[in-house]
Amino acid sequence: MTQHNIVSISGGKDSAATLLVALALDTPNLQAVFADTGHEHPATYDYVHYLAEATGIAIRRVKADFSRQIANKRKFIEAKWPEKGVPQAVVLAALDVLHPTGNPFLDLCLWKGRFPSTKARFCTDELKRNPIIEQVFLPLMDGDSMVLSWQGVRRDESLNRRYLPECDEVGGGLFNYRPILKWPVEAVFEAHRAAGIKPNPLYLQGCNRVGCMPCIMCAKDELREIAARWPEEVARVREWERVVSIASKRGAATFFTAVTDPTVQANDNITHATHGIDRMVEWANTSRGGRQYDLINLIARSGGDLRCSSAYGLCE
Repeated sequence: MTQHNIVSISGGKDSAATLLVALALDTPNLQAVFADTGHEHPATYDYVHYLAEATGIAIRRVKADFSRQIANKRKFIEAKWPEKGVPQAVVLAALDVLHPTGNPFLDLCLWKGRFPSTKARFCTDELKRNPIIEQVFLPLMDGDSMVLSWQGVRRDESLNRRYLPECDEVGGGLFNYRPILKWPVEAVFEAHRAAGIKPNPLYLQGCNRVGCMPCIMCAKDELREIAARWPEEVARVREWERVVSIASKRGAATFFTAVTDPTVQANDNITHATHGIDRMVEWANTSRGGRQYDLINLIARSGGDLRCSSAYGLCE
């Protein structure tokens, strides 16, 4: 039986360390795959290219395609929204924006009519897990092969991952393998140093996690860094909020759910214009409690102070 060893690459520290472990073990039939969400920082795309060149392992890129789902949603809107009393102008506006853009994250949100959230994290399954399973794993699962999915997952990352096994069987010859499950974060960066591999530079620029930019689970301090360093990323999300809101029957879709905003009142009328990404960036620049601006931080940034701010002590 042939064993295929496939490392899932995110562009982050843990998946890179996992690839380095596989290489150090001279793992046979080794492949690497990167699921492009369409919502990554340009530095992450550059890093995936760098990692492939530096390790000598080609990294295959896959993308989700929601053309069929969007086409079905168009049919549903045309047939059902008018029956539910949705004004014709709203129906026509939704149909005008409901076309595949080729960007997986945006197309997913257009199809769903909303953004993912901490309680509805459909983004990971739809944008990463499913494309890799469908496009990479399934073609190899012919009954005579075993697929070992190497995953850069660590128990320290969250409570949900604390009790994960190091290896488990999915079925049909597919197994999940988590070789760095018990590693502390210090060991992850030590693996980079030992192999002469640089970590993603975003870790030196205030990012606690590397993946979507920003992630729906982005922390307050991280959102502040993103807005200060890369306002174009905020502008992109702002435009996505506008377009996805048009495709939503509710007429409102915000990247961060309103419950994330501690200043929202129970009777507030939630729209992307009033409670969108800009409101959350404004909150991110406040001190604890969200009522008063963090003047020390704002003064430093007004003077162009965007020095290394690594959450992992990577600054020299």
